[in-house]
Amino acid sequence: MQRAHWSKAFIRPSILWGITGSVFLAFRTILWFCYRPFPSARHADAPSLTVIIPAYNEGAMVEKAIYSVLAADYPRDRLEVYVVDDGSTDDTWQYIQTAAKKYPHLVTPFRFPQNRGKRAALEKGFRLARGKIVLTVDSDSVIEHGTLLALAGPFQNPRIGAVAGKVLVYNQNQGIIPKMLHVRYVLSFDFLRAVQSTYGTVYCCPGALAAYRTSVVRQVLKPWMSQKFLGTRCTYGEDRSMTNFILSLGYDSVYQRTGIVHTVVPWTYQKLCKMYLRWDRSYVRETIRFARIVWKRPFWPRLISLLDLFITNLRYPIGWASLVLFVILSISDPVTILRLFCVIGFFSSLNMVYYLYTERSWLFLYGILYAYFSFLTLLWVFPYALVTVRARTWGTR
Repeated sequence: MQRAHWSKAFIRPSILWGITGSVFLAFRTILWFCYRPFPSARHADAPSLTVIIPAYNEGAMVEKAIYSVLAADYPRDRLEVYVVDDGSTDDTWQYIQTAAKKYPHLVTPFRFPQNRGKRAALEKGFRLARGKIVLTVDSDSVIEHGTLLALAGPFQNPRIGAVAGKVLVYNQNQGIIPKMLHVRYVLSFDFLRAVQSTYGTVYCCPGALAAYRTSVVRQVLKPWMSQKFLGTRCTYGEDRSMTNFILSLGYDSVYQRTGIVHTVVPWTYQKLCKMYLRWDRSYVRETIRFARIVWKRPFWPRLISLLDLFITNLRYPIGWASLVLFVILSISDPVTILRLFCVIGFFSSLNMVYYLYTERSWLFLYGILYAYFSFLTLLWVFPYALVTVRARTWGTR
């Protein structure tokens, strides 16, 4: 009887959360269908653009990142590229110099004698940028031909201060983990950010590919650089932080599906955990900040964002409570394990409908596999990120 009592105490809130989440998912799906990418900028009216590529121990990949920007379609008389080597200890600087010597009128290199962090590397470019729009590209990423014009397009609307690009996996043939992440990235960027874009509140314009209105960045640059959390200076999560600062000024942040970057993702479990730790620490810190900023948003974006925050973050207490219940029930009824795995498979298959709608690829199977992989090997990451939220590193090596 005691076990049945505790089971009901866990199961009933889980069911209520499941129903609420399903209704909100249906609402998100409607918004997803309503989303439309913005028109790309035209050559005739494309604004001046500064591209910043921060690099740290990236090796030959930084050269590919630079050349992808230079090969992109954009008026050369309105383009400049700053590449900042953040004290690399490998041959990254040599690759940057090679590109700069080949294109001296477009590429300007900078080198910090010692590692100062990604935020400092970006600040260097933000302060020197002469373009009306500043665009950031990670040094392990390559953009597609039309990406620069695509990301410049939304800024024709003066309310828009930040634009998120679509991030795909560059090295998806490097193993099972990159293939799983490819599916997850498609769902994350082409579903969640498309939904958020419909109400002008994309929570994170990713460092791999994001664009900002330069005049807006300059307004928040000083507090962004001096930002602290629990008494510790913030170094990681610079992309989500910058997005929050821009939203706090009353500007919109949107998603541009046609602006595409292919980025190198972790291919080993250790590297994957480092990435998720960095992301989750940033998520904790910036979600707390956004909970204060959201009240400055217009009524409908505010309401939707508040519902999103509440329903999404309930997954942590309810998820962990359900896990405890699962362990207790499995001891006396091992069939519970089979039931749980069936539930994971069912809901992950539902998510794959979105992937298949946009990609129509058999790789959706890796998305289902990822659901099991995440449950069995990554559940510890968020709690650990929560207790180590004050850590200060790039977290990429």
